[in-house]
Amino acid sequence: LLDVLADGYPLLHDLAAFSLATGLRQRNVLDLKWEQIDLHRRTAWIEADQAKGGQAIAVPLNQTAVQILVGRMSQSGYVFVQPNGRKLHSLNNKVWKKCLQKAGIENFRWHDLRHTWASWLIQRGVPMAVLKEMGGWESVEMVQRYAHLAPEHLSQHARLIDSSMPPGIGLVQTFAKVENRQSLEHQTMKIN
Repeated sequence: LLDVLADGYPLLHDLAAFSLATGLRQRNVLDLKWEQIDLHRRTAWIEADQAKGGQAIAVPLNQTAVQILVGRMSQSGYVFVQPNGRKLHSLNNKVWKKCLQKAGIENFRWHDLRHTWASWLIQRGVPMAVLKEMGGWESVEMVQRYAHLAPEHLSQHARLIDSSMPPGIGLVQTFAKVENRQSLEHQTMKIN
């Protein structure tokens, strides 16, 4: 999608890439002002009255987000402006849908960029409490929808029982015998 947007729609590309990099909602990106950004500290902030949850959000800016911002430096008060320098009030849905179609993507809304961002972070091991704070969600329950994407984090807790099991319990040896028997049966079936 980003490749399609980059080929002819640089503003829409930057908006989508920034949303993917930060997890910000569309309205927060469109209303983002330069006074809300501190490039030196690599932070942006969404004021409480701009946040859906009613609480201010500190937005850490990763390298992708910083590169987009540096490339958009302008005299305007808003970060994402039209080519004439005026504030961008909304996205062109016809262009968005055309680009989605060209990219072969169906059933995708702008807000799905936020879901993609959250999914990517969870899949890379970011704790739900941290994701909650990063995304400005009101509760961890709202972030639970992403939990199924990273069940690996449960493995470290499941392994804790290993230290409680008495040595020589024979489970590993039994498993190995079953595995070897299945392997031999499979080899016999191949020969016959």
